Amino acid sequence: MAIISSTESSSSVNLSTNGVLPTPPPDKYRGAVVEDLQLPPAFALPKSEPIARAIELAYDRDFSHIPVLGKNKKPLGYVDVAYLKQKWEAGEADPTDRVEKYMSRFNRSASNPYTIITPATPLADLEVFLRNNLFVLVTDSARKFVLAVATAQDLDNFAKRRGA
Repeated sequence: MAIISSTESSSSVNLSTNGVLPTPPPDKYRGAVVEDLQLPPAFALPKSEPIARAIELAYDRDFSHIPVLGKNKKPLGYVDVAYLKQKWEAGEADPTDRVEKYMSRFNRSASNPYTIITPATPLADLEVFLRNNLFVLVTDSARKFVLAVATAQDLDNFAKRRGA
């Protein structure tokens, strides 16, 4: 015999193998969304920015990865600031080189579609995305503007503040 809670309809019940409803894991984010992270505004660079300026700006803002934008402010990829600095210090990069030369491009294809993360995206969904990605660009729903950058550390900090 299955046990159905009063908030579920019998037509949408998924039973476990023993006929009892599985207990869902508790929502450690308590229904919070990306906007609740209170992230600072996004900082991104045009693809033509010299790496010397990129490194300087990244350290001023304490960023380890910076989104790189193309025409019409479309996100193309990102630069790893530690990698840039390493290349520069080893003499393998000129300070006037453009960030485009050293950026990692976003892998957009039919087999790897773009995932839209907006301020209204539930944090549980953000957590799933960040399991396989270093960071996420938070955009408006039309993907015209990069609003913020979120990381797994932002999620951890939020959960700690909330006592999860």
